[in-house]
Amino acid sequence: MEMIPLIATGNLRRDTLAGQVAVVTGAGRGIGFEAARALAWLGARVVVAEIDRKTGRQAAARISAEMGAGTAVFIHTDVGSEHSVTRLARRVARTLGQVDIVLNNATAVALGAISDRPVADWDLSYRVNLRGPALLARTFLPGMLARDRGVFVSVASSPGPYLGAYEVLKTAQVELANILAAELEGTGVKAFAIGPGIARTATFEAAITQLAPLYGQTVEQFLEMNKNHLISVEAAGAGFAAAIALAGKFHGQLLSARPALFAADIDLPGEESAAENVPLSEEEYARALAACQKVRRTLQEQVEGWRARPLFERQWMLRDFRKEAGLPVEDWLEGLAGLEIALSKREAAAPAQLRLPLERLSSYYGHLAKMAADYFKDPAQRDEYIAVIHGWQQEVAELVEALGRKTGA
Repeated sequence: MEMIPLIATGNLRRDTLAGQVAVVTGAGRGIGFEAARALAWLGARVVVAEIDRKTGRQAAARISAEMGAGTAVFIHTDVGSEHSVTRLARRVARTLGQVDIVLNNATAVALGAISDRPVADWDLSYRVNLRGPALLARTFLPGMLARDRGVFVSVASSPGPYLGAYEVLKTAQVELANILAAELEGTGVKAFAIGPGIARTATFEAAITQLAPLYGQTVEQFLEMNKNHLISVEAAGAGFAAAIALAGKFHGQLLSARPALFAADIDLPGEESAAENVPLSEEEYARALAACQKVRRTLQEQVEGWRARPLFERQWMLRDFRKEAGLPVEDWLEGLAGLEIALSKREAAAPAQLRLPLERLSSYYGHLAKMAADYFKDPAQRDEYIAVIHGWQQEVAELVEALGRKTGA
């Protein structure tokens, strides 16, 4: 029986990316392969830009066999080599046309304590995890800007001990995405960073056998501790593709695959029940509605204050909010308004509304409180402002509690 790709189970159309060309580095296997496969399902013509010739050819052949002849091509690419990236660009232009999407999935992983890693590990990590994305940006962004259309994606990772030679450069790649997003503001070119969560790729499986003992755990203990963050390799790749299809929503953000999947109305296998809508009691509806109204009113007042600020300051505040809160402020207000309407009509809210990342909004307010601690010279003013922010956090906590009793939100 033919397997339906996970990307096909949501609300994205199969022609969403029709006519577009996507370059996916490191797409020979794992998440990169699944992202390329999902992008092909969405209609893009995919370039498997892979340093391993065998896996690269096999990946392109598998995608073309499943999604249609010619939907994927392999081009041997060393992302750290300027000559190789230039050659990639020329071959793509000659055979497929202009590049609309770049997904920087290629990676080099170095494990161990910083004091133990040879400089060669840092050099390789820099070459693949930062120099490569910078070369791809220099190569493909000018054409995107000329056409006022394109998506440039960095791939993030979660920092942790004994991963310094890897994570430091991956973090730098996230900052590359943040700076690009600011420079691209107001254009049709979008940039963001996305992480997969914990996906059990071959690279992960090899790494965890070395890392778990360093953390004082067995592999089984590590997996059990992180079970809520585990995601299948296909789901991670589909999340990358969904985020690209919805790039306007995620511009300037650092997100994981899960919110991108949820935005595309794609349920993770085995987690569908988490979004079930269970009716509340009359008292619970009233309590949730009051909490939602307070959260939305507070956010609306902040937005009105931002609009009164000078242009540069306003743009910085909007970018900062989007980065910390997980969604643009317009999406937050729209989602809260939809939730408020559903609660006022005593209706079960839609899964997308229940999936509003309320913990991220609370985290944003915590971020404001930390900045306020260094901003005010007058301790009384500082304490007063921080108290106000904590009040905003409490409003969010009340909404989480009101919804969480029945929805698992």
